[in-house]
Formats: sequence, C-alpha cells, structure tokens
Amino acid sequence: MAKDSKKVVDFAAIKADLGGDFKPVQILDNDAKVVNKELMATFSDEQLLDFMKKLVWERALHEQTMNFSRQGRLGFYAPTYGQEASEMGTVSAFKENDYLLPAYRDLPQLIQHGATVAEGYLWSRGHVVGNQFKARALMPQIIIGAQMVETAGVALGLKKNGEDAVAFSYTGDGGTSQGDTYEGMNFAGAYQAPAVFIIQNNGYAISVPRPKQTAAVTLAQKAAAAGIPSVQVDGMDILACYAVAKEAREFAAAGSGPVMIETLTYRFGAHSSAGDDPSRYRTKEEEKPWFDNDPLIRMRKYLTDKGQWSQEQEDAYVEECKESFKEALKVADATEPEKVSDMLKNTFEVPTPDIAKQIAEFEEKESK
Repeated sequence: MAKDSKKVVDFAAIKADLGGDFKPVQILDNDAKVVNKELMATFSDEQLLDFMKKLVWERALHEQTMNFSRQGRLGFYAPTYGQEASEMGTVSAFKENDYLLPAYRDLPQLIQHGATVAEGYLWSRGHVVGNQFKARALMPQIIIGAQMVETAGVALGLKKNGEDAVAFSYTGDGGTSQGDTYEGMNFAGAYQAPAVFIIQNNGYAISVPRPKQTAAVTLAQKAAAAGIPSVQVDGMDILACYAVAKEAREFAAAGSGPVMIETLTYRFGAHSSAGDDPSRYRTKEEEKPWFDNDPLIRMRKYLTDKGQWSQEQEDAYVEECKESFKEALKVADATEPEKVSDMLKNTFEVPTPDIAKQIAEFEEKESK
C-alpha cells in the first residue's frame, strides 16, 4: 500500500484556528469589577456619571417610545433595550463634524449626534420633517447593510475634501450577511477611506440566530478579507465600547484607513414594534445570562459602590427624561401633516410623467 502523501495544506488546522485571535476588550466585567485599571484610569468621575446618565436616557427612551407605539401614536420603531452600552458608548467617541450613517435601530445615536427626539418620532411616522435634522448624518437606512456602502462613499468624500472627520456606521449581525456590507468595507479598504464600521452583534437577525447566518467564528474576522483591522468589544460595557471606538476614530482620522468594531451585545426584547415574539425563537435559559449582564446593572453597581450614584438619582432622571419625550411627541403632533402630493414631490427630484400626473391629481383634491 502506498504511503499517504504529506498534506500541502492542513485545512482542518486552519479552520480550527479561525477567529482564535479575538478576545473582547473589557474594562468592567459582569460583576462590575475593574479588569483593566489602566483604561479605567483614563475616565474622570464626571465622565463616568455622564455615561451612566446616557444609559438611563436610552433605556427611558426605549420604554416611553414603546408606550407611544403601543398607543398607536408612532410608526415603525426598533427597540434598543439591552443595547444601550453598545450604542451610547460608541457614539460618544465621535465628534460633531463626523458623519453618521445609521440603520433603523440607531435613532438613539442619531439623537445623541444632533437630531431631536421630535425629529426621530417624525421619522418613525414617515414624515419628511423627520429627515430634516441639522445633525451631520443621513436618515436611518431601512435596507439592511445599504448604509455600509454609503459610509464608504461619504468617507472617501471626507478624505478628498481634506476634512478632519470620519464617517461611522452601524449594522447588526444580520447586516454582515448582506453583500452591501462587504462591498462597503472593501471599497473603504481599497481607498483607505476614514470609516468606522460598527457591527452590533445582538445574536439575531430578527428570528435567525447568528450561527445559522454564517459559519464565521467571529464577525470581526470578516473585515480581514477587505484588509481592515478589526476588534471585538464587550457590548454590555459602555466604557470599553467608548475606549475602543475612540481609538478607532483616531486611527481612521489620522489617515490610516477604516476600522471595523464588533460589539457583543443582546436584544432583550422583540426585533421591532411590529410585534414579533422572541419567545418563539429564544429560550429563557439563553436569555437569563444576558439579562443578568444588563449594562445598566453593571454600571449602576460600580457607581453605587463608589458612592456616586443612587436609586433616587436614577428615578428622578428617568422621570425627567420621560417628560422630555412626552414634550417631543407634542412637537411631532403639532407638525403640519404631510400631504400626499408633498410625499410624491419628495420621492423624486424630477418627477416622472406618471408621478407628475399623480401630484396634479392629488393637489386638485387637496385644494377642495
């Protein structure tokens, strides 16, 4: 019998090692213990309190906005319950002149970046005024992954204009299964555009768990194919999310090319206000460790142990936030309803003959 020939490539060994180099960055562990003293030392007490308030603000925004949605007072809304650290930590690292290209679950980041809550509510209703914010950003993208292509183009534009700014974008784990995500990263990598791509890995693309979407061991490793450095971060640790995003922003702004960040987080509730039922595709056993690892619990415990936060402070701030959201809805309610003719006019810069005909027909009806 002939001897087995020596393998040219040990594909089994290569596959076993895929994604093995990634260890999520963390500052506060699940028990609110500091695991990176050097990074923790970079935060002032004022910053820590600000991060806590941002977590509370987004949780309150989720709760109040979902109440409005259940009352039929809003349109589509994507809950952010559980993802507060991932979102508030990363968005806080960017500057006002940076360009945000959000997805539909990124209203909190858009508001933090300069839009108003009222504009966010109008966007939810499909009103054109909801897209007229002063923030340096595009409207939240509904098409999964399309914002990643837009990010690459905007980032290249910033580079060509010589601006000291970056473009940053968000998508979920499901977004990385879309061709647009890779195309956007590949383009940005080829042109060394100043972009930061943030993948919020919350475990599910609606009801499809991440392992059924991709065989990749990590999502961060997908950036390697585009020649982009990437990192995983504990997405329930707001401090780690901020520290990583800040360094990514500095790297991209310095002309070193794009960066990809994978935040390991979890969507506590339904995919959207449209009413999917997570209990049909998730078990309580799976959910419990994540609920125990709630980002607010972690940060609250750390600051409470330091004597810098209390339940009374938090309750008062929650009420303050919710009152401001109620006022924002009043502003949205007071905005003149959009006419069908206006909606059609806003669809195309130059209306097609058919659209122009419809505009004329609706304007006639609306004038009566």
